[in-house]
Amino acid sequence: MVLHTSPYSSAFLRCLSSLSWGFIFPCYWLLDRLLSSCVATSLEKRRRSQDPCSFVTLYVLVSTPLYLLLLLASLPFALLGFLLWATLQAARHPYLYTHRRPDKHQAEQGGVASLADWRPQGRSFCFGSSNVCLLPDSLARFNNLSETQRRAREVGKRIRNGASRPQIKIYIDSPTNTSISATSFSSLVTGFRRTSSLGQRPDNTAEAETEPVTDCPIHTAGSDCPLHTTGPNCPIHSTGDQGSSDCPVHVAGGENTPECPLHTAGSQNNSDCPLHTTGAQNSPDCPMHASGVQISISAPEPDSPEAGTGNHQREGDAESLTGGVSSNNTLSHRTSMFKKHTGRKRRQGDDGFDHEISAFFPANLDFLCLQEVFDHRAMSRLRHQLHHYFPYILSDVGRYAWKGCCSHFKFLNSGVMLASRYPILDAHYECYPNGRGEDALAAKGVLFVKVQVGTSHQEQRVVGYLTCTHLHAIEGDAAVRCEQLDLLLAWGAEFRKMTSRPSEEKGLEDQVAFDVVLGDLNFDNCSSEDKLEQQHAVFTQYKDPCRLGPGEDKPWALGTLLDTSGLYDEEVSSPESLQKVMENEEGRKEYLVFPTNKNQCPNQKGRKIPLKGNGRRIDYILYREEVQQDWKVDIEEFSFITQLAGLTDHLSVAMRLAVSTGEEEP
Repeated sequence: MVLHTSPYSSAFLRCLSSLSWGFIFPCYWLLDRLLSSCVATSLEKRRRSQDPCSFVTLYVLVSTPLYLLLLLASLPFALLGFLLWATLQAARHPYLYTHRRPDKHQAEQGGVASLADWRPQGRSFCFGSSNVCLLPDSLARFNNLSETQRRAREVGKRIRNGASRPQIKIYIDSPTNTSISATSFSSLVTGFRRTSSLGQRPDNTAEAETEPVTDCPIHTAGSDCPLHTTGPNCPIHSTGDQGSSDCPVHVAGGENTPECPLHTAGSQNNSDCPLHTTGAQNSPDCPMHASGVQISISAPEPDSPEAGTGNHQREGDAESLTGGVSSNNTLSHRTSMFKKHTGRKRRQGDDGFDHEISAFFPANLDFLCLQEVFDHRAMSRLRHQLHHYFPYILSDVGRYAWKGCCSHFKFLNSGVMLASRYPILDAHYECYPNGRGEDALAAKGVLFVKVQVGTSHQEQRVVGYLTCTHLHAIEGDAAVRCEQLDLLLAWGAEFRKMTSRPSEEKGLEDQVAFDVVLGDLNFDNCSSEDKLEQQHAVFTQYKDPCRLGPGEDKPWALGTLLDTSGLYDEEVSSPESLQKVMENEEGRKEYLVFPTNKNQCPNQKGRKIPLKGNGRRIDYILYREEVQQDWKVDIEEFSFITQLAGLTDHLSVAMRLAVSTGEEEP
């Protein structure tokens, strides 16, 4: 199957498409601005009330007639362009595939995945999904969101900053800590340099990483810190590599030598320890030598030598991948915190895997599925940002006009976008034919993708299958969503059958490592109105890690649909603050949308809060447990992510799978 690297097969059609959009765009932009001036977000209303002398009202009174006049003048050109554009859609490809050649800096950040020989113990793969609500600005305002172009750029920057950070986990094995939420142990890691609430990293690396940090857990005020130096020798706050990857504070060549301030021979548990005060050895207050605390740091896999080929050159961008900070060498984000059950291995917890509410996207994110990327300009900005980390992206997915979508005219595409660190082998899109109401205006459908994640010792390709979708959104249309899920399963089976044929050169079948479904399914597993979807066959073929059964989620599962009326409240204005709110039951009741409940009462801000529950979880990542004979697929962790706070009305979700062949390493 040939991947489409251009919307049209010929340069002439591309030229006509650009011409038609040039006629349409002035009318489109003016109409969008005119409608936007009539719909204000809660943040804009608050600012106007705080500043009664603002010129916003005067601006609206002057701009509205001007927009209307210019709109009428542009209508004839827009009509001509629309007729040409609608005709061209019959020849348009259903998606755009872009591949950026990674530069040296991007390769160092782990943006290129390795396709080395598949090891018997296998690998782990991380999947993410998020609804980013990148509609035209006038439509996004109905979800209390604005500035679509700015949000698109910011969404891309936050995602790549989160994914390119080092993978750090701290497991706490202490009987005194079992009653406290694992993710609330922020005091243990406040010394690790964090970014601002906007997910930005400091532009000046040297200054940002050498100045003292006031909340350093081992840097007491007024004392000489043995670790926090002002030069490149600082083993925690420097930007360079520090020798052994097993010790974050162990300088190169300093194993068990006096130069290492932590691993001095024979002094770890005595008064010579630079971190332990006298009489406080192994106390919970020590962030390094506390009893039962384990720190794990891992970096992305080495890049493959052949991964730097592609059909698109890197666009010029004065901004580096992470704002000048080498994220694989600097602990610049808050670490992920997990509880470890006393006397057990980590993988033998209550659910068999870790789960958390995180302020950042997982480190080394391999695949990302986004929904509601409808606006074309916003899509281009988002894609440009994501290409700093993901070499392979499928965007502008869907059909326009009438082609492939029965009798419904499509003004918007599917809104689905897929970004991958691994090469994409095949892709196929299908449009749902049963859309109703306003949902029928968008070409909602499903994108099937086959990626290569390795090569076996027998020179067989090791591949994975991804299914990205966004189901019908209108409440009460359960039959429509169930029919779409039926189509998803049927189309998926056909896609896997068509793409599993042996290659002509060697005749070897592909080895399948995983089969994952990602997307916004627009129903939850607890609402009584969604019982039909909860019992669908998709949950017999794929496993939902957050689900106990139809109508019942696991206690730690969290709703992903935010209450739009509270998006700009100070309590949830940043990823860190939203994370803290989501860790609290009362906070969840106030800022998440819950299934309909007759027994509801308003809170102090006028919003209704339910009696119990963790909100509507409509964003899913499902995986198939058995995809290859004798191979094992285990889930390692599941995350609810708050990094896009203030940019969308959904929480993001992520899952890490471990895939192994079950064989022993030779």
